[in-house]
Order: sequence, then structure tokens, then C-alpha cells
Amino acid sequence: MSLRIAGTGWVTPLGRGLEVVWGRLLSGDEALAQPISDALEKQSYSVFPVPTAVLKGLPAHPRLRRASAISRFAAAAGLDALVDAGVRINPENSRRMALVFAISNGGVIYTKRFYHDVVGLGAQSASPLLFPETVFNAPASHLAAILGITGASYTLVGDGAVGVLAMKMAVDLMANEAVDYCLVVGAEEADWLLCDAYHKWRLLRAQPPIEPFRQSPKGMILSEGAGAVLLAREGRVEMDMVDPGANFSRRRQASQSLSRILSNLANERSEIIIASANGTFIDLAESSAVLREMPDALVYAPKPAVGESVGASAIWQIIVGAQALRTQQLPPLLHSNGEIPLRFSERTVTATPMQRIVILSCGLNQQIAGLRLSI
Repeated sequence: MSLRIAGTGWVTPLGRGLEVVWGRLLSGDEALAQPISDALEKQSYSVFPVPTAVLKGLPAHPRLRRASAISRFAAAAGLDALVDAGVRINPENSRRMALVFAISNGGVIYTKRFYHDVVGLGAQSASPLLFPETVFNAPASHLAAILGITGASYTLVGDGAVGVLAMKMAVDLMANEAVDYCLVVGAEEADWLLCDAYHKWRLLRAQPPIEPFRQSPKGMILSEGAGAVLLAREGRVEMDMVDPGANFSRRRQASQSLSRILSNLANERSEIIIASANGTFIDLAESSAVLREMPDALVYAPKPAVGESVGASAIWQIIVGAQALRTQQLPPLLHSNGEIPLRFSERTVTATPMQRIVILSCGLNQQIAGLRLSI
């Protein structure tokens, strides 16, 4: 079955909206890092936050008054995807739209606050209104209510590859002729506790920039935001293949799995790869696989510009791929140093028009997946 991307929505540290974010990526802009700290600890970390101004104009829905930042990011991206597709939800089509929500870390900030209230002031002091925001499927519930979606709703929890797995679930859902649309949304919120955990795992660096494809990885910077993709049977960009990938138990196995996925997705017209390189071991695994399977491919990695948003990151990569096919342009890769002999993008319109793009997603917690877009 042929499914297409009918609309997309973007909430990122570079701003909100396709034209805004894409224009800044093409200009080579990089998100501004801000320090994040904890009242009980001395250590601070750098994150790429979403500017508060970008969420102005959201509908005055009761759910949004007490919803987490993740849910507000998701609502903004989902609404923008529907507007981009020209789709209005009404009582007739609300049952024929499914929702798949992708997330990795969840509302950690709310779990931490709830826990601190209980420990510091006693169990009766913790607000019962706060507890629902600590569960992974809270954003999907809020989003469905805000948008008016009454069809099937699912939440997938994974690592940075979870967005591609959510797209695979959307394909499966739309095999049912009773489903006309599937809205896939990935979202994440940056928090000090997450930074501290990734720092202890030696995956985080103290300050920007994120330097992709170094022989000695220097680490990543966490970010936040949301991305939304509305799948339909008509649209400007086709999603013609999804590889649900595999899990790897050791880092050295990641490159082998990536090679298999690339071999499955590549063809003579797949000359562009949107990579998930983020300044960690992922970069070396991806570059090794690309040099084996698609050595002439042009590679672009968006995370040096927008950070590692984990649950939202693969959806952002898919949006980048769709925009590249629509505009026939790729943004320049930031901070590339030439240590690995890959062909990097330089904001060029290719001599041969882009027809197909491979999205490659390798997560930090053993998940790998990919998909192919075409026009």
C-alpha cells in the first residue's frame, strides 16, 4: 500500500513551523544553548530549549492549562501538521483518524517534582493533578482530546529510533480501510535529571557544538520539542518503504545492523541519507555502514543544528527528508571536520533531482530502524 505525507508540523529550538525552521537550517543556523541546573546539585548542563514564544496562539483548551510541556509541544506540532495538510477534524472523520505518539524519556520533570513533594512534605502534599503527567501516555491522551481524534490511539516508548517504529505502526494501522489518516507525533522535554543520566553514561558533552562523524566522539547536547507527520493516501511525498530494523546488544553490532537496513532501503536513486549522528558512538556506526553500502551518498545530520531530542528526533529527520524532496535542497552539515571520508551536504540543488531519500535512525538504547521517502 502506498502512503504519503500529507502534512508536517515542527516545534524545535530553532522555532516553530516548516518555513521558519527550514529557512534557518538552510542558512546554517544553530540553536542557542542554555544552562540547566538543579536546586539540590551543583552541576549544570547545556540544553537546546524551545523558545517560549513559539507556543503562543495555541487554542484555549482546558487540557492545555495543566498539561506538560511535552503535551503542549505535541499539540502545536499536531495542529500545524493538520493545517499543512488542509485537513479539518469533524465528527464525520474524527473516527477515521488514528494517532500514534512516540516518546522516550517522558515527563521526567513531573515525576521528579511529584517525588520531591512526597519526600519533602508528605504523601498528602503531592497534587493529584500532577501525577497524570508522569505517565508516558498522558501526551497522547491530551493530544487526542485537543485535536478531537476519536479513532485508535497508541503510545510507543523507545529510544531515538522510536519515531520510525511509530511510522511502521501507522502503516499497519492504515492497512485497515476504515482509517483514512494517521497522525504520528514525537515529543520530548529537556530536564536536568535527563542530562545528569546521559552525562553519567558518558554520552553528553558540557558545551556545544555537536561535532558529528569524529573519529573520537565528543558527546551530544539534549534538546526538546516535537514533530508531527500526517500520513494519508494522497500527499506530496511518498513513504514507500519502512524497515523496522533490529536491536543490538553491543555497540560494535550497530554498524552491522545499519548496513543491513541500508542495503534493504538503498537503490540506484537513493543518493541522500538523513543520518542520526549526534556526536556519540552512533556516528561511527552510521559512517561505517554508509561507506560500505552507499559510499557515494550525500549525508546530512540535523542534530548538530537542533540537538538530540530523542523521542522527537526521528520525526524531525523525516520532516527534513520530506522538505529536502519538496525544495530540492539540503542544509549544510554543521561542524564537519573531514575526519571520515563521507560526502556531506552543502545546501546544494543536486545536478540530478532528488527522487528518494533514506532516513537512518540509530538510538542510544539498542534500537535501529530506517525508512525511504520518494517523490
